[in-house]
Amino acid sequence: MPPRSTRGPLPPLLLVWALAACAARASEITFELPDNAKQCFYEEIAQGTKCTLEFQVITGGHYDVDCRLEDPDGIVLYKEMKKQYDSFTFTASRNGTYKFCFSNEFSTFTHKTVYFDFQVGEDPPLFPSENRATALTQMESACVSIHEALKSVIDYQTHFRLREAQGRSRAEDLNT
Repeated sequence: MPPRSTRGPLPPLLLVWALAACAARASEITFELPDNAKQCFYEEIAQGTKCTLEFQVITGGHYDVDCRLEDPDGIVLYKEMKKQYDSFTFTASRNGTYKFCFSNEFSTFTHKTVYFDFQVGEDPPLFPSENRATALTQMESACVSIHEALKSVIDYQTHFRLREAQGRSRAEDLNT
């Protein structure tokens, strides 16, 4: 009789992890915002969903833009003028299409590069509590720890990439 493999439970474990990683929606975009321009984005959101909008101006002028977030009825949830970066978290009050816009209309000759991260919903647990009568196994606990550490690494990498882009832009400006 051949020896039993201990790798049997691993594929379903990876499947649960992969599905959990895909459940929350997030949009990360870096785009050019010309002078005297406005760029809007739209997201369909269900009532009661927690959302977070983070943005940062990477290059251009004084590194500032106007930002505005509206609910489906056109009610302004967030409005900031000439901000370099910010973060805003809200819970959707109703179903519908939410609109957020970045404006550079106050600038007459400088275009900007803007990065934003719009997260809709929260990450579901890696191991759903339904059908679970026991505590997490040592392997499951290790997977949760690794998952949390990797999410932190992704956040740090994004932060450092943005800082590097800003530094590169400033260095190129100084070089000219």
